[in-house]
Amino acid sequence: MKILFLTHNFPPEVNAPANRTHEHCRRWVADGHEVTVITGVPNHPRGVIFDGYENRLYQEETIDGIRVIRTWMYLTPNSGFARRVVNYLGFAATSIIASFKADKPDLVIATSPQFFAGLAGAIVAKLKRRPFVLEIRDLWPKSVVELGQLGPGPILSTLEILERWLYHSAAGIVVNTRTFRQHIMDRDVAEENIELIYNGIDPTMFKPREPDRELLAKHDLDAYFTVAYVGTLGLAHGLTLLVDVAERMKNRPELRFVLIGDGADREKLEEDIARRGLNNIVMLGLQPREAMPRWIASIDVLLVMLRDLPVFETVIPSKIFEFLAQERPVVLAAKGEIRRMMEEANGALVIDPEVEDQMVSALETIISDPESAKLRAESGRNWVDDGFIRDDLARRMAVFLEKVLEEAGAKH
Repeated sequence: MKILFLTHNFPPEVNAPANRTHEHCRRWVADGHEVTVITGVPNHPRGVIFDGYENRLYQEETIDGIRVIRTWMYLTPNSGFARRVVNYLGFAATSIIASFKADKPDLVIATSPQFFAGLAGAIVAKLKRRPFVLEIRDLWPKSVVELGQLGPGPILSTLEILERWLYHSAAGIVVNTRTFRQHIMDRDVAEENIELIYNGIDPTMFKPREPDRELLAKHDLDAYFTVAYVGTLGLAHGLTLLVDVAERMKNRPELRFVLIGDGADREKLEEDIARRGLNNIVMLGLQPREAMPRWIASIDVLLVMLRDLPVFETVIPSKIFEFLAQERPVVLAAKGEIRRMMEEANGALVIDPEVEDQMVSALETIISDPESAKLRAESGRNWVDDGFIRDDLARRMAVFLEKVLEEAGAKH
């Protein structure tokens, strides 16, 4: 197959959409498919262009056999709803222009989040007269409404009309949760046109390994029991809870709370930590993707946190697969689909989201009973190994893409 893939983020950016898209495309190329990715100049999440790149209308490179066409971006930090929408709309426009640089594909794929990348993909597919496959990783506009960034009115009504049009313009839809599939079916899309492909891991990268004492010592963490949140410091995660828990447990000098990542809430968190005078929280900022297995292996407890909102009951954070694959103790503060999965797998200590007492109790439990934490971690690794290997998932998606192509050919 000749695949044209539109994605807002791509390596060297390190968020979940960039990683998932890269790993799928890399596997497809290795299996003999021809893949072109249209993406923006790398700048997420700070709105600062990565070294070695320029903000030009068009630039091209090859990554792991993938032809990558990069477009100009309106640069803004991943914060502020209005500026982000301008950023999203700008990429939609420039990605359509950049598509004229790509050879005619067999099919076009676009991935969310964000909503407008999907709209651009649908338009590019129509321009090239090829089938369109939509990958849904976030429920727009539902998520922005529940985060309080958009209320009822003509803008929301327009977005909901566009959402339904987008689903029905796709010859196939790929989702990564069962709840997403039901949401789309409720908008009159046939179940057979929706394929569930979970997130997963690269087992050569994420596997059990010894803690990196040198890495810990470099950041003055080698003498402490570490509790870390790794990922986007954003509105979805309720990270004030971590600060509250750190303040509550500041009488435990052996503990250090670590934040690894960047995002919209970083400055607010830094100000909150300084205001409370907490010296048991370490903020390390964004770390390179290739360093993450060493960090995961070196942290004593890893946190996966979502806010207590209905939309986040539909979400499965991709980081949890990486944590479990490395056989690490995990505390999951969430409801919904990921909670049910963890309870079935016995892979994480599960608590309610945004409940300080439960988080403190969970950490105390792991500290006082490391053997039970070790058994849960082993169970989590076995669960990931049994069904969440990225190469297998990429090949399943390729089979679905070939089915979409075959059915599109039959219709013509």
